[in-house]
Parts: sequence; structure tokens; C-alpha cells
Amino acid sequence: MKTLKPSPALWLDTGCGTGRLVEAALTAFPETRFVLADPAEGMLARAKERLKHAPAGRVRYLPPVASQALTSTANDLRPQVITAVLCHHYLRRPDRREAVRCCHQLLDADGLFISFENTAPDTSTGVRAGLDRWKRFQVEHGKPQIEAEEHARRFDRDYFPITVAEHLELLRATGFKTAELFWFAYLQAGFYAIK
Repeated sequence: MKTLKPSPALWLDTGCGTGRLVEAALTAFPETRFVLADPAEGMLARAKERLKHAPAGRVRYLPPVASQALTSTANDLRPQVITAVLCHHYLRRPDRREAVRCCHQLLDADGLFISFENTAPDTSTGVRAGLDRWKRFQVEHGKPQIEAEEHARRFDRDYFPITVAEHLELLRATGFKTAELFWFAYLQAGFYAIK
């Protein structure tokens, strides 16, 4: 990120979860102010606890809000960076499109959008192979087999991954002038897009 936006003034982390990303970014980007958003009050409470020692004025929280409703809550913001890490894959296609559109709309001119998501392989064989590998990885790292199988069954039931090509197409269709894949491993990928 430092290559494209070395010192953003304002960074919005949507789907912030427990605030771990912003905790790390506070040190790496000492001049940046952060706004955290999440649809779950419990996650915002955990983020506030994690970041309670952040320097005054560096961290602000939006009321509980999903990415696809950001423009109704944060339309006055013009962040130079928006991150969405492992949050949009919980959305079905229409809501995901709206979430990406809201992020695009909020960004400052030439703003940077970074998204990491679970992705779908291009074929049913790829889905089976990817989920089998994911189950084996979990079991090898101590998760009981039955829990690993239940976790894999969440694919396209509790979260709704799309392919890498669909991600890039969505970013471009939403109006981003640049959309790139910059990291990919098995069933997860990272993308950046510039407004």
C-alpha cells in the first residue's frame, strides 16, 4: 500500500472486526487518521477495547453499519484509502455490488480501495480440491475433523465467494480506473483498485 498511498490523511476500514488491521496500521502510518466501521456492535466494542490506547484524534468509529449502507452514514468522509478485509464475501451479489459502489463513491479522487476476500475457483473440480485442501489444513493444525468439515460446508451457504475474474469485473464496472489482483493463495485473494 505504501507504494500507492504512502501517507493517506484518512483511512476507512469497513468490516473492521476487532480492529487488528488498524492496530498495526497506526504504527506504520503515523500521520493517518482512521475511521472504523462494522455492522456488528460487538465487533466495534472489541475494536474500541483493542484500540483504547490509540493517540487522541487518530481513531473514530461509525455507528454499526454495513459496507452497502456506508454512504448513508459516512457521506461526508473522503478517505484516501478504504479497506474491506474478509467482509464482503458474506454478501450476496446485489449487496456486494452496492458495497463496492459505496466504497467507490466515498473515496477521494485517486483513492485506493483494498479488498481481501475468500474466492471461488472457476470450476466445480477446483471448488472440491480447494475445500478439501482447506479441511486438511485445519485438521493438520489441530481442528477436529467434524469441525473442519462443518467449516468447509459454509462455502456458498454462509458466505458467497465469487471468482477472481468476477472480482476484477465488479471493480471495473463500479467505476475504478485501475483494478488489480495483487495476492492469491488457494481460496483467498487480495485486490486493489484506484478511483
